[in-house]
Amino acid sequence: MAALSPRPGRPRVLIVLASGLLLAPAGCFPSDPTPEADVVVDLLEEDWQHMPGVKFDGDGLQVATAARSIVEQDGGGGQPNPPVNLAGTHLVADEDFLLSATFTDVTADASWTVYDSPPVIADEFRIEPAGLRLTLRGDDLEIAVFDGSSQRDVTDPQPVHDEHVTVSDPEVTLSVRRSGDTLEVADGEDIVSSLPFGRVFESGKLWLGLSSVDGSFQVSSFTATAPEGAALSTAGPAVAQAEPSADGLQALAARARPDFTIGAAVALGPLASDADYAQELVGNFGAVTPENAMKPQHLSPQQGVYTFEEADAILAIAESKGITVHGHTIAFSEAMPRWMQELPTDSEPERRASAEALLDYVTTVVTHFEGRLASLDVVNEPFDVDQGTSLQQNIWYRVFGPGYPAVVSRAVHDADPDIKQFINENGADVPGDRQDALLELVLDTNAQGGHIYGVGLQSHVYDLETDAIPADDLTETLDLFEDAGLRVRISESDVTNGQGADAQAEQYAAVLATCLRSRACVSYTTWGVDDRYNWWIDGHGRLRQGNDFLFDDGRPTPAYEAMRQALGG
Repeated sequence: MAALSPRPGRPRVLIVLASGLLLAPAGCFPSDPTPEADVVVDLLEEDWQHMPGVKFDGDGLQVATAARSIVEQDGGGGQPNPPVNLAGTHLVADEDFLLSATFTDVTADASWTVYDSPPVIADEFRIEPAGLRLTLRGDDLEIAVFDGSSQRDVTDPQPVHDEHVTVSDPEVTLSVRRSGDTLEVADGEDIVSSLPFGRVFESGKLWLGLSSVDGSFQVSSFTATAPEGAALSTAGPAVAQAEPSADGLQALAARARPDFTIGAAVALGPLASDADYAQELVGNFGAVTPENAMKPQHLSPQQGVYTFEEADAILAIAESKGITVHGHTIAFSEAMPRWMQELPTDSEPERRASAEALLDYVTTVVTHFEGRLASLDVVNEPFDVDQGTSLQQNIWYRVFGPGYPAVVSRAVHDADPDIKQFINENGADVPGDRQDALLELVLDTNAQGGHIYGVGLQSHVYDLETDAIPADDLTETLDLFEDAGLRVRISESDVTNGQGADAQAEQYAAVLATCLRSRACVSYTTWGVDDRYNWWIDGHGRLRQGNDFLFDDGRPTPAYEAMRQALGG
């Protein structure tokens, strides 16, 4: 296909072409036109409303820096997390395809990425999928190809090919052609790079990313085209086709106890891209907790700048399926953007200014979601990470002091008085000092004018020999909080299968059955859906896949069947 030439005065046009046509001789693209296309999609008219940093302004897409990154547990690092159009439109292209985009008003840099599948977003890292990324900085074009293979360091993914070329004219046409196993990049009609990576696009789906690290740019045209005889179509999120199951976990729970909800932590990527995951979620769960999308680093990557789009997408999906939402989380020692971590606290004037910034964050977030959340973790994991009883001295503690939970609770109540507030903690599922400290914290918070409705008991079982939750101990725990006038959520349940699938199933069922019998226990949530997306990094920095959830690669586990039996199924 002949490279397109911009009209006089027009800015640079980027073209991504995948084609089974024979290539021209080395050094140039053929000048003869391809057969007339029979499918053309104007991507500007598609759905971009839930993509962070991207707004449609009537003339095109305005792309601004989202500055999103994923910090490590200790607050260090900062792996870039550029946005992808997950809940909007993606393309289905099993054969030849052409993508073209016109960028204008590039103030610093402009990146356009085509992914073979969405990235997997975990608590502290992102798994980079196969795809192609073009980044423009002045007359410099960076071409980066990722093939989806395992990375030595998942937090610092390296492309299999990365090169910089200089474009001859800032307004010239840039083209990328796929032909079989080859990708070719051209500056005008001159091929500047020929790469053996045509097979990075094997799924038949194309997911689109637009981002800028340091500036902004405009996309004034953006089209997808298929040559005659090739298939091309647009598609929305996979979850749109998912339906509740009459025999799913929530349906069984409703028959056993109508006021009881079964929930799961969810991520937008698999909801949008994986039909198995979407049906597992919608078919079985009556509540969701956004696993990461409502944490501070995702909602406000820059001070005063909010990226609610992905959280809003999850809420919109939940509403469309009749699913309630538990918000997670406001005050937390982890998952904080750099601006929040680095608020000054050395002097009283600094603490006052930092307090204003934090309370502005609380009010903005809670007001934005007002009326759409059934409940909310206003404080998450307040105690130290070594299973002690001392409050973590995070930014909230350093600004407001040890009474910060009451300050946050009052601010949340002012913004949304109807939301049920919880303090969520791990290691407090069985009687002991940590549980006593959690109860004392809640009671002290309410005595200071807070509005805490209950506690979240995370119920993670990483090792059945050390973390098991006996039914008798959990019963005693639930009675303790009920006697104090509080409600309980089993909030993040997952169980290792390290001691076998039967032991895993028994522990899952025991916690659910115990919770179901207690008037104080109002819901049960698993911290994930399918082990297909259950990843963690071991002590040696290696990426490992967990086996802790109720589904494994699209199939129910014995633990799922045990849960059904516990619900009377």
